[in-house]
Amino acid sequence: MDSATRRRSQGGLFEGLYRVIMRRNSIYVTFVIAGAFLGERAVDYGVHRLWEYNNAGKRYEDIPVLGQRQSEE
Repeated sequence: MDSATRRRSQGGLFEGLYRVIMRRNSIYVTFVIAGAFLGERAVDYGVHRLWEYNNAGKRYEDIPVLGQRQSEE
């Protein structure tokens, strides 16, 4: 019982998040917007790396003589 009483007095993870982030609306909105921005950047980076890995050697940048004609001498 002692550990249960101590756990209730300290609060859980969600209570800590509530106290830090969700108590004030301005901080909550800032947290959501920043999280959306950082999440979008992380997904964009991951998808870009996956695309480059799957298409190595097939991209426009990988073809060395694209658009160049051999000179006739």
